[in-house]
Amino acid sequence: MSAADVLAVAAEGGVIGDGRTGANLALGVALAGVAVGWLSLARIAGRISTGDARTGGLSALAAGVAGTALAVLHLATSSGGPGTGNGIVGAVAAIPLGLLAMALGGRALTRSRRTGQSPERIGHERESGSAS
Repeated sequence: MSAADVLAVAAEGGVIGDGRTGANLALGVALAGVAVGWLSLARIAGRISTGDARTGGLSALAAGVAGTALAVLHLATSSGGPGTGNGIVGAVAAIPLGLLAMALGGRALTRSRRTGQSPERIGHERESGSAS
């Protein structure tokens, strides 16, 4: 089974559940990407001290891409419209969540590339107002 076939089966809900399963899967993946992206940004700002911000940013990007792709694939393969029980509204809601996860992951990656600055120093500069 190719990767395209696996994505098509996942978007259609597979053999379990109703038509909403693919949309719920896309929503869950996109929401997890938003959460990971948010946590990686908090790590860079020094508000939490666990985890690696770069890995979190990459994970948020990957989850955002996967959630958006699943949502678009579900929209393309679903029949009917909103209110028919096919998960159209859930798939439409998953698209901006996936895009938000990609934006948060990209921002975390950009901030993690600062050279020579640890999270403690970034937080100290923010408090003191110095930019050097």
